Amino acid sequence: MRHIHHFIAGKAHPGGGTLGDVFNPATGEVDAKVDLAGPAELDAAIASARAAQPAWAATNPQRRARVMMRYVELLNANLKPLAELMSREHGKTVADSIGDIQRGLEVAEFAIGIPQLAKGEFTDGAGPNIDMYSLRQPIGIGVGITPFNFPAMIPMWMFAPAIACGNAFILKPSERDPSVPVRLAELMIEAGLPPGILNVLHGGRDTVDALLAHPAIAGVSFVGSTPVAAHVYAEAARHGKRAQCFGGAKNHAVIMPDADMEQAADALIGAGYGSAGERCMAISVAVPVGEETANRLVAALKPRVEALKPGPYTASEADFGPLVTVEARDRVAGLVEKGVAEGAKLVVDGRGFKMQGYEKGFYFGACLFDHVKSSMDIYKTEIFGPVLSVLRAKDYEEALALASNHEYGNGVAIFTRSGDAARDFAARVDVGMVGVNVPIPTPLAYYSFGGWKRSAFGDLAQHGPDSIRFWTRTKTVTARWPSSVGKGAEFSMPVISKS
Repeated sequence: MRHIHHFIAGKAHPGGGTLGDVFNPATGEVDAKVDLAGPAELDAAIASARAAQPAWAATNPQRRARVMMRYVELLNANLKPLAELMSREHGKTVADSIGDIQRGLEVAEFAIGIPQLAKGEFTDGAGPNIDMYSLRQPIGIGVGITPFNFPAMIPMWMFAPAIACGNAFILKPSERDPSVPVRLAELMIEAGLPPGILNVLHGGRDTVDALLAHPAIAGVSFVGSTPVAAHVYAEAARHGKRAQCFGGAKNHAVIMPDADMEQAADALIGAGYGSAGERCMAISVAVPVGEETANRLVAALKPRVEALKPGPYTASEADFGPLVTVEARDRVAGLVEKGVAEGAKLVVDGRGFKMQGYEKGFYFGACLFDHVKSSMDIYKTEIFGPVLSVLRAKDYEEALALASNHEYGNGVAIFTRSGDAARDFAARVDVGMVGVNVPIPTPLAYYSFGGWKRSAFGDLAQHGPDSIRFWTRTKTVTARWPSSVGKGAEFSMPVISKS
């Protein structure tokens, strides 16, 4: 059986004896054991990062960029084996895993621009013989706490810009699918990153809390559920660290009467059921405007949902794979049962799905609800499974209010042929990321990713320009080079000129 170690100081670092199970969700069987960190492993990771970071920060940004260039080349060369390893532990299809890695790789590509991205500002002659300039300097040691659902993309969203900025980084990935994060760190060493700059530490809440409390940690980035995001943000703040924490979502797609219904239905199928719905940007609520629109949408969705094929990642014809754990599957099943009990109409019922030959796997069939109400748990709760709910709105204003008033504000989409409607919706909706005829509006790497309200805690988003601001501190220098002898002390507030 495989044994997954920590990665500290540029090499595998065995743990002190506590192990966790890593399942293959397709078979339901334990596939590997993973070391779980104790105080000794945490101290080793921090000591490694502390020792390596000053020299890395002093390395000029062009050389840091060259490491990222080589890293991108290695990621492209290892794309297929990385994807297969990811699918083995997560359960998503190999094609979906390739997309996961690709979206992380694009942030590494963005980080190659660090010589330009981290430039400061300069003002010549800000006052008599005075120049002013600002520097963007690394914060020191950063921590990334990442979820199971994107074991490559989200870690790279965090550590690529952090490392490019001159920081050391400790990655605490999900212990459910830990192999790819370790492999990403190994490839960074192969690309030329000094040992100790990127460390991978496996563990649970005790490990997270210990990292949050440690005085050597300067910044924390987190992605996961909203309750844990709130906890991490509060603990980081209590210990004087900067933090960006991203939580749950309930992403709506508003379908206007003039929308291309076939295009909208296809988009909802991919966005709602891809990766078995285990995406923070999954569309889980469709909001058709008007009864006629709703009837047309459900008629278009029903045969598409019925035709979906769950399956193991090894099956090329599978549309999506199993859920990550048996607990995740049972939670989704419980929410579907609750939706039926609350009176929603289960148009497509996937509860009885069994995968022949994989009866122990964590599979759950695709479900489609209609006539969902905003008071129902299946509407209020992030299901994180292959379940799409249709909530009918009587008009545009009601649809806009539904998306805006939900406690989560991660992503939203509108499907329409009307430029006026799209522009008004994008301007007024109280959600952080908006798609217009785009079902999953995840920004490209050179824009920043981040939701609003209970989906995000902190002022700065991930990747893009915000990531450079988050992983650096601004130092402002005011310099005077006098050309004559001083005229004595001045006791008033210095100003550029007096009126």
